[in-house]
Formats: sequence, C-alpha cells, structure tokens
Amino acid sequence: MGFIVPIVNRDYDELKSQLQRKVQEEKWQKRLVLVIVSTALLLDNMLYMVIVPIIPDYLRRIGAYTITYSYEQVNETISTGANATSRLRRVKEYQSEDQSLGNLFASKAIVQLLVNPFSGMLIDKIGYEIPMIIGLIVMFSSTAIFALGQSYGVLFFARSLQGLGSAFADTSGLAMIANRFPEENERSRSMGIALAFISFGSLVAPPFGGTLYEFAGKPVPFLVLSFVCLLDGFMVFMLIHPKTARTEMGERVKGPNAFRLLLDPYIAICAGALVTANISLAFLEPTIAKWMTETMPTVTEWQIGLVWLPPFVPHILGVYSAVRLMKRYPRLPWFIAAVGLVLEGVSCFIVPFTTNYTGVIIPLAILCYGIALVDTALLPLLGFLVDTRHAAVYGSIYAIVDISYSLAYAIGPIVAGSIVANLGFFTLNLIICLSNVLYAPALSFIKTVYAYKTFDNEDAPISFKDDGMLKSNAYGSLTDEPGYSYSYDNIGDQREMYMNQFDPFANLPKQGGKTTGSTFPMDGLMNYSSSRVAEGGNQEAVDMYASGEPWSYTAENSF
Repeated sequence: MGFIVPIVNRDYDELKSQLQRKVQEEKWQKRLVLVIVSTALLLDNMLYMVIVPIIPDYLRRIGAYTITYSYEQVNETISTGANATSRLRRVKEYQSEDQSLGNLFASKAIVQLLVNPFSGMLIDKIGYEIPMIIGLIVMFSSTAIFALGQSYGVLFFARSLQGLGSAFADTSGLAMIANRFPEENERSRSMGIALAFISFGSLVAPPFGGTLYEFAGKPVPFLVLSFVCLLDGFMVFMLIHPKTARTEMGERVKGPNAFRLLLDPYIAICAGALVTANISLAFLEPTIAKWMTETMPTVTEWQIGLVWLPPFVPHILGVYSAVRLMKRYPRLPWFIAAVGLVLEGVSCFIVPFTTNYTGVIIPLAILCYGIALVDTALLPLLGFLVDTRHAAVYGSIYAIVDISYSLAYAIGPIVAGSIVANLGFFTLNLIICLSNVLYAPALSFIKTVYAYKTFDNEDAPISFKDDGMLKSNAYGSLTDEPGYSYSYDNIGDQREMYMNQFDPFANLPKQGGKTTGSTFPMDGLMNYSSSRVAEGGNQEAVDMYASGEPWSYTAENSF
C-alpha cells in the first residue's frame, strides 16, 4: 500500500495508474487536447489584453517618459458676482506617450507575424506537442518578465517575447485540434469552443488586470497567468506517451509550407477574409475609447473600459449558430462567412451615428456576432482544404490563420490612429464597412471547392459504394506516388472513417485500376492492415476507423 489520497480515500499508485489508462483512451485524449488548446488560447489573449489598463499608468509612475509642462489661460466666473478672473493652468505632457504605447502593443503581433511561417514548418516536421510546450514555456517566461520588469525596455522585450511564444502555442494548438478531430462536424464544434475561449480571454482580461493592479499591484495579474501557463504546459506532457511508430506506416506525410499554401486560391481567399474580419476589431479597439470620451461626456471611464464585455454574449451565440448551420449545411461555410463580413461592415457603419452608451453596445454586439460567424466557418474549412487538396498536416495552414490575425493587429494600432487623426472616426468606420462588404462576394468562389480537383490538377475522384449506393466521395486517385493519402466520412449508416493511407511503395496502375475488399472495424480508433488486390500488383493499406459494422467497397479510378 502506498500513500492514501485524502477525500477520495484511494491509494496514490492505483489512482495514478487509473489516470494513465484513462488518458491513453482516444476519447479522453480528445478532451484533453481541447482543454489544453482552449487554455493556451485563453492565456494568450488574456496576456494580449491584460496590459491595456496596467501599462499606461505604470509607465507614467516609473518615469518612462520625458515630462514637459505647458500653460494655458483659464477664465473663471465667481457664482456670487459678475466679476471674472483669469489664471494660468499648468498642463503636464508626456512626450511620445502614444507612439511608445503603440509600439509596445504592436510588438507582439509583429514578432508573431514574422515567426509564424517558420513555426508552421517546424510543427509540420516534428508534430504538435513539442512546439506547444515550447510556446507555453516562452509565454511563461515573458509573463514572469512582465511581472518583474520595471523599465520600458524590459517590458518591450517581454511583449515581443510573448509574440514568439504565441507563434508556437497558437499555431500548434489549432493544428492539434484539426489533427485530433478529423470529422468535419466534430472539428467545427471543437474550433468553435476554442474561438469562444479566445473571445473570453480578450474581453475578461482588462477588468481582471485592472482590478488586481489596483488592489494587489502590477506583478500579481501576471504571476497568476504565468502559473496557469505552467500548469497548461504540464498537461501537454500527458499527451506525450509511447506510441506505435506511425511513421513506419507512412502516416506522416510532408506537407507544403505556408508560402506554397497561399498560392492555393481557395486558401488565399480564406486568409484574406480572416484579415478583413479582424481589421474591424483591430481598428476599433484602440480608437473607440477616445471617440466616446469626446462625443459622450456623460459616459464614465469604467463604462468605456467595459464597452466590449456585453458583446461577448453575441460572440458565443455566433459561434453556436455557425456550428449548427455548418452541421445542417456542410457545403455553405463560405456563405456563413460572407454573411458575417456583411454584418461586420454594417455594424461599423452604424457606430459613428450612436449617441449614448447603449447605442454603442448594439452595433458592437452585431460586430462580434459577425466575427464569430467568419472565424467559426473558415477555420474548419481551411483544415478541409489541406485534407483534400494538399496533405493532412496542419502546422502551416494554421500558421496562415495566425498570420492573418497578427497582420490585422500589427497594423491596427498604427493605421487606425493615423486615419482618425487625419480623416476622422467616421471615415475610419466607412473604410472598415466598405472593405468588409466588398470582400464578401469573393468568398463565393470557395463553393467550387466541393466540385473537387486537387491543387496540382493531377488526381480524379474515387467513388466509394456500399451495396451499390454511392455514399460519399473521397478525393484522390489510385497512384503509385509515395505518401499518397485520402480521407472521407459518413459511409452509409456507419460512423465516420478518418484516414486511409496507402503503402508509399504500392505498385498501382495510374489508369483503369480497380480495387475491392472488406473492412473490419474494431472498438475505438484502432489501426489494422488489410490486403487488397489491384490490377498490376498487390498493395497494403493501413486504415484508421471509428467502430462500426463491416462494409464492402469498390474504389475505381475515374480517369
């Protein structure tokens, strides 16, 4: 007998072994992945926004700026008489404060933008877990530096270091979800949950940071987040366990890098839509507070600070709506995203015409609902595009997603402030409106992806039949090229099949080939091999299934 754990009154070694067995199960692995990734995305976005109420005041306190004084004349009238007096009022000015804050806020997105293409390639090469751990360690370090830093230079370094960690953690997290949830509906639902945590982190961070900074000091909010970051990193180790070497079965294929993927017009259109969708938030967040102060004198500072909190509910509703709509209309994610862009554009056009606090919240709620539609529709679609048009590795494709977000937030604080200063707040919102509404029709080109051809236009569809009835299409051809793979779903009434990977050395004909056989699914997600005979030679296939009844099929090259 070992140590008895209190409360549960169980032996520690027994509990440990039971936990290890549970963690190895596919169902629990998926849940653990979702918890780890959602926590990492929550942390990253909290770290991005938590400095908003803290750093401006803290930099003033530590004397980070050169202070100058100017004097302006103030006229005063005494209420008990008609005499008026004039006096000079001293005004304190912090030199280059706006520029310094803008550079500090944007440094994270700029570093993330530069690192993402390389982090995506590394993830494709070595897998998802190790880059996730690297990202969380770097984020932990940057958060600890933020807690202890006492100069502008140190805080700028910590902010930039966070961008490096985010490039690994965010990209590997989204790629991990795409990899562990290959079925489209399941993937959409999981991506939606992750996006909800992104939104929650962005919205809850300012009040969280401001409250702890006011009552406990600057280090406390960062130390709390660094502890959670460390805990999330330890959870990743639960995903790393001895496995059968899948590379021997040819599962790990080499995918194209981010630059190659961007040459795919469908992926380029999706990436452009993500940039356009997030520009609205990136432009409004640094400018709306000042505009509300100038146009709504009755609105208090705390109300301005919480203006983005009520739209969190419509954002969650948008995620839920998109997931349900994609389940019912699986070929219309492009239309859902287009509607989201139009809603964003219309809401931004309405904002300058609002005259009170409640009036501002309504268009911001519509804006967040639209952003949720765009993100929730396009992130699973990008996974589908690499599944069917390239190779089922997800590091580079979700590096493109991260690049899209980073690009919007890197230029947002700089460009938006310049537009407002020179052209006004209404012009800024008009530009956002036009960019969103005019880009929406471009998404209609994506609908042709379901009449599939591979990116290189080399392979033709294979039809899978069950009892003579066509149940679904898998994309690819019977080819002897190394590393060939395809995926498909919903075969008849059986549960989804996830991947079929041909032996890279199979000698199959490129034209007129036909292969027949039977499957024998096993409990859970299991691996097994089956021999199949094709014209021109024998080949081995490695199949990964969810449990279901055996079914027979015929796969015929349709050249």
